[in-house]
Amino acid sequence: MSFPIKQRRWLYISLSILSLCLAVTITPAQASLQVPTTSTLNVSASTSQPINWLEQGRNLYHSGRFVEAVTVWQTAAQQYHNQGDRLNEALSLSYLSLAQQELNQWEAAQKSIEQSLKLLQTSIPSADAILWAQALNTQANLQLHTGKAEIAIASWQQAQKYYDQAGDTMGSLGSQINQAQALQSLGFYRRSKQQLEALTEKLQGMPDNEIKVSGLRSLGLALQIIGDSSKSQQVLEQSLAIARQISAQPQLSSILISLGQTAIDLQDPETGLDYFEQAQLLATNPSDQLQARLAQFKLFLNYDKPEFANPLAPQLLQQLRELPPSHTSLYAAINFVATVNYHQSNSDEILPLKDLAQLMAVTVKSAQQIQDTQAEAYALHQWGKLYRRTQQLSQAQELTQKSLNIARQLQANDIIAQSAWQVGQLYKQQGDRDQAITAYTEAVNALKALRGDLVAINPDVQFSFRTSVEPVYRELVDLLLQSEKPGNRENKEELGQGYKPKAFASALRPPASDQPSQAALMQARELIEALQIAELDNFFREACLDRTQQIDQVDPTATVVYPIILPDRLTVILSKAGQPLRSYVIHKSQTEIEQTLENFLVTLNPVSDSKDRDRLSQQIYDWLIRPAEVDQAFIDTKTLVFVLDGRLRNIPIAALSDGKQYLIEKYAVALSPGLQLMATRSNHISAIVGGISQSRAGFSALPAVESEVKQISKAMSSSLLLNQEFTSQALAERVKSSSAGIVHLATHGQFSSRLEDTFLLTWDGQVNVKELSELLKNRGSDPSKAIELLVLSACDTAAGDDRAVLGLAGLAVKSGARSTVATLWPVKDRAAAMLMTRFYDQLRQPKITKAEALRQAQINLIRQTDFHDPFFWSGFVLIGNWI
Repeated sequence: MSFPIKQRRWLYISLSILSLCLAVTITPAQASLQVPTTSTLNVSASTSQPINWLEQGRNLYHSGRFVEAVTVWQTAAQQYHNQGDRLNEALSLSYLSLAQQELNQWEAAQKSIEQSLKLLQTSIPSADAILWAQALNTQANLQLHTGKAEIAIASWQQAQKYYDQAGDTMGSLGSQINQAQALQSLGFYRRSKQQLEALTEKLQGMPDNEIKVSGLRSLGLALQIIGDSSKSQQVLEQSLAIARQISAQPQLSSILISLGQTAIDLQDPETGLDYFEQAQLLATNPSDQLQARLAQFKLFLNYDKPEFANPLAPQLLQQLRELPPSHTSLYAAINFVATVNYHQSNSDEILPLKDLAQLMAVTVKSAQQIQDTQAEAYALHQWGKLYRRTQQLSQAQELTQKSLNIARQLQANDIIAQSAWQVGQLYKQQGDRDQAITAYTEAVNALKALRGDLVAINPDVQFSFRTSVEPVYRELVDLLLQSEKPGNRENKEELGQGYKPKAFASALRPPASDQPSQAALMQARELIEALQIAELDNFFREACLDRTQQIDQVDPTATVVYPIILPDRLTVILSKAGQPLRSYVIHKSQTEIEQTLENFLVTLNPVSDSKDRDRLSQQIYDWLIRPAEVDQAFIDTKTLVFVLDGRLRNIPIAALSDGKQYLIEKYAVALSPGLQLMATRSNHISAIVGGISQSRAGFSALPAVESEVKQISKAMSSSLLLNQEFTSQALAERVKSSSAGIVHLATHGQFSSRLEDTFLLTWDGQVNVKELSELLKNRGSDPSKAIELLVLSACDTAAGDDRAVLGLAGLAVKSGARSTVATLWPVKDRAAAMLMTRFYDQLRQPKITKAEALRQAQINLIRQTDFHDPFFWSGFVLIGNWI
């Protein structure tokens, strides 16, 4: 006998909120999520058996026991089918799809939701709006996770209509939050931000209740994920204030944990710690208390405070041992051990390794018991890492290989990347170069497959790009570019037979001359390019480079220079169309190289000793340029294109000197984030010119900007936006309505390795880099309408950020502009105006490339003005297509 819609609504509400949270966080199934408790979770004792199955499934799902939830909901669906109750069968199948999504059973989840929707379509009487909303919400979540963001938006829009019909405010808000995040994944940042702002206003108008608290928390999490940490903090603080006011005790702890994470994102660890401590005190269940303690533990270790972390470790270990097996408890244990493994220099002071190994052994067994194979693979990986630290290499190899085998079966690229990397490290440790290269290559391929999904890797087990992605690329490059020494293979048998040597690994072995083979050089070059792209993906939290063209197809008179900083040497690879790759090695330590680069940057200040500057400039020239010149590798080369690595990105390459001339006096210079570039197009010279000359929003005045933009406007057909006219909306409208190939912006801006700290100043406020990139691509998807040249003549790189140029490269790529000219530091505005005027004068000459136009403008300042010091001209760089 079927039960009334009203009776089963309590179960729907709980799960609709849960699926809302799943979609809002856009993380894989392993993420631990907190589900708001509602006041409608009361069930009559006289409820029939099927409703008990639905309730039981919900309880299992809520506790992370997804395999059991699948079994229970399959039983419920079959029972309702036998009874002819199509509506409750559809509800069961919708819930079943959610649980299958948690287990990454995408085909099964698709089949379940399709069956659910088919039942709703053919149901007589017709299904209530609330059931349609739930099913469409589940379908949209599946569509987003399988890369169909546009279709997911349409499904959530339908779901929202049904939620509104049913009077379900929380469901409607959740659908709108989900739509905003799907818009983000498609690159529509301004539309997404507008939707989130509209939702914030809508929530403000609601009465203070638990729905408002949950809505604000979900909104805060969404803002945190897209990188707007400040706004996230404001929304979460409001959610917390209301929760306290209405005594919504069960929600307090989860909100406080979210606030703590946001505070850390804003580089305020003390406030983050305070939130975590409050969360632990106010936790109403063991899971919340555990999550708060884990957050504190990780914070202490990340900020090098072992004296505070050590007392927490035994408490956490005991609590983890006592928890029953569940999805949440497994990942809590994995997170705990991963944190300790990461801080391995202090690990022996925290807990004995045997206790950690025992915890992972139990975790593996529990994962097998509840059939959570991904958790099993993660646990095996961390267990293997523990053995590697104690030099028990055979055991480490066996466990890590098991992890890798499971990950391959699951096609879980995030686990493949980490476990294959560890297998490679083990082979390298034993001197088996071929096997190490094979394993590392598998790890890199898995990272490439992830691309924009890297940000969505399970937050309970991931570490930063700097620690879990970049080293994989660099260590493989190091292997490829080193010669195989005698005796390297003598201990390889200790590692067992997990890998079979691949043909390509043997092909990459360098010849006896110690010069890496062409195959090895080509793969090393491709890896450096891939690493640059991966860094940009990570910066924007999505894949961001497409519509590209190989450099060899762009300019046969260019030579591409790849300087690669390795731990014990600097390797420079040269690439020129139609010629074999060349490489040169400078045997200097990474520390010495980076210190020299840092010292050179300091001497670029005009008040510094010019002798020190010249000495250091020549030193770096001798490393990067002179070996190739001696080898006559630059014959017939007009442009040097640098794909810079690490700290090299911060230095002005044009200012390097051979002792007589600056590099820019000999060659045009361009920078590229990788070998692939967007093709150039012919375009009549017309421009959109904007700038701010007056002081604004705490930024100093730039008096020469007014004459700069007016001179440029006179020199070519242009549309001018100055001071009050230069708003983000006005710029967006001009870009959309104009066919101008040049956008020149003379205003304050900052580049940083942090997405949140990269922005441009308009009259009405700061425009972050994501919004700016969308604004500049406001002409649709037609490549022929893309901006030919973006010029930013008054920007700066963030102080104390040795990777700040990443923000500049990010904007250069993400804007869709084929070429970008920008400054590495703020240049005296009169010098900038002079250089820019000469640049555009040159650009109007027939058959001149952008790189040559910039070169001639810089040479003009060197030889014919008072601004001959490198400080005034070398900070201007050209990124992207130089033709």
